[in-house]
Amino acid sequence: MYDFTTGEVILIDKPLQWTSFDVVKKIRNLVSKYIGVKKIKVGHAGTLDPLASGLLIVCTGKKTKTIEEIQSQKKEYTGTIHLGATTASYDLETEIENEVSVEHLSAQEVEKSLEHFKGKLHQLPPIYSAKKVDGKRAYEMARKGKEVKIQPNQITIHELEIRKMDLPELEFRVVCSKGTYIRSLANDIGVKLGVGAYLKTLRRTQIGNYKLKDAISVEEFEQQLFSV
Repeated sequence: MYDFTTGEVILIDKPLQWTSFDVVKKIRNLVSKYIGVKKIKVGHAGTLDPLASGLLIVCTGKKTKTIEEIQSQKKEYTGTIHLGATTASYDLETEIENEVSVEHLSAQEVEKSLEHFKGKLHQLPPIYSAKKVDGKRAYEMARKGKEVKIQPNQITIHELEIRKMDLPELEFRVVCSKGTYIRSLANDIGVKLGVGAYLKTLRRTQIGNYKLKDAISVEEFEQQLFSV
């Protein structure tokens, strides 16, 4: 079914609480066992945070050479933004702070604020991110309470829409370029509205032409390899 050495592109639906590396490590172990070798090249095309789920593209063998090309393509996400509070990590990794009322906000105000975030932007990544600063991961420094200075990324938001508004929560869909942090987008929307915000849920649904509907779980992948 698979030719892992020549190379395969495997679409995995990453579960919550798993890191992208957890998935790669698990796939590598399964593939090594399946083909009976100790070493096999395995990598992923685009990190997902532990608190995000959805499409993670895993490449094996010679297909790992296509990772950069895959990563550079547009990505689509859906999720929930909670208005009226903030967190240091911009998601639920850290404690909720600065809770305020959002009763004064109108649907029109919220919709209008999104227009500011469409097109080309300079976006500051979260300090709780895997971004490297002076050779170290930013989140490693942030968790130790050290000051983290991160340079902004130039990104593009191609599409941004609210699918459901039930304040203080917004269900959204976004199509964006490589390097976009949806956590930062949530935080920036909160700043724009003057009430703060954090990313409550996130699910990646597409990378280029690769779609989440075609992905399988890690458990399903294992069953495909070792089912009798």
